[in-house]
Amino acid sequence: MSIANVPLRTRHGKAGTAEIALGLRANWRQFTLLVIVNAFVGAMVGLERSTMPVLATSEFRVASTTVVLSFIATFGLTKAFTNLVSGWLADRHARRPTLLVGWLVALPVPLLILGARSWWWIVAANALLGINQGLTWSTTVIMKIDLVGPGRRGLAMGLNEFSGYLFVGVAGLMSGFLASRYGLRAGSAYPGVVIALVGLLLSWFVRETAGHVRLESLNQSSSTVNDRPRLPTILGRSLWSDAGLFSVSQAGLVNNLNDGLAWGVFPLLFTTSGLTLRETSLLAAIYPVTWSICQLATGPLSDRWGRKHPIVAGMLLQGAALISMTLVSGFTPWAVALVALGVGTALVYPTLLAAIGDIAQPSWRGIAVGVYRLWRDLGYVVGALLAGILTDVFGIPAAINGIGLLTMFSGIVVALRLNETREIAD
Repeated sequence: MSIANVPLRTRHGKAGTAEIALGLRANWRQFTLLVIVNAFVGAMVGLERSTMPVLATSEFRVASTTVVLSFIATFGLTKAFTNLVSGWLADRHARRPTLLVGWLVALPVPLLILGARSWWWIVAANALLGINQGLTWSTTVIMKIDLVGPGRRGLAMGLNEFSGYLFVGVAGLMSGFLASRYGLRAGSAYPGVVIALVGLLLSWFVRETAGHVRLESLNQSSSTVNDRPRLPTILGRSLWSDAGLFSVSQAGLVNNLNDGLAWGVFPLLFTTSGLTLRETSLLAAIYPVTWSICQLATGPLSDRWGRKHPIVAGMLLQGAALISMTLVSGFTPWAVALVALGVGTALVYPTLLAAIGDIAQPSWRGIAVGVYRLWRDLGYVVGALLAGILTDVFGIPAAINGIGLLTMFSGIVVALRLNETREIAD
């Protein structure tokens, strides 16, 4: 059954006009629960932000940066295509079961890390982690958009990404400190077991949002509701012909491309420069924590100012911040550059998701979010491969500078191609 055709129910269980209402105030309990769930989603992946590259070089003796970053490429590839599947499942079946399955997939990840006999066990664990992230994070995004309706999408995405990436940073910092005391594997694996179990338990109490989707659909014109493009059509449009889908998708891909660089290359840069594992963990946390906190402001501001200008400004700022990482050295200068990188990402991340919510109609919102997140998370694959090859051939500074310039170019593409989407939601 299509999710748009799920019947609404009254308090007495009879089909008819529902008491369901759109908006953050009307749905604050479920919205808050989803924010908390997404914090655990972020923590699950954050456990690897500071330890995995170091584990590859110190314990498994992996010499090639390209091979080291294979765990990020695998994570990105599985997450990207799982995003597509989760969007299809969300539109065709239901959101809540997809969320629960995502947490079940997470349970073996820390056990594989703990028992890994070669680096490829870690790569396999990250394939499962990518599936977990694609199912859970995509679903929480879609459900929050369902709940708040068209008026507060920027705020909803700001809160969603705030919770997720705050705990990416917190978990990365925690795993680094635990790893310095108990070992690189234990620092990630044991907290991972707890996070996966609690995330699964909390998700059990999440309620389905199919009724909210139908309610919003009823408020649309009949021609708009019935215009439900198929997945291949949306994918094709995102490649070039639809300026909005293309602009947002390529910006998302490049944004995660440079995040993959930060995840895989920055810890190597910091440790080879003489910083301790604790200092490296702290620097690795500064970027996502800054990114997460600033989204509390940038998401709502995009509801007032529009989507295009924050995206352009954020991409340009990210590119400049990346290039500055090669012009300075030391804990404090790098910390300042990472704060700037976090601010730039905060301008972009929730705004891109809100723009997709503007562009897509309720009946095909899940697929549209899945397509966007497909392209966005393929950025991890491209970023890991590009950063690895550039680092192996030309060195770390060349890799960072090249990706910084690419990020700025992406912002220029948005400036030239994207028409403001915020008006679509009014």
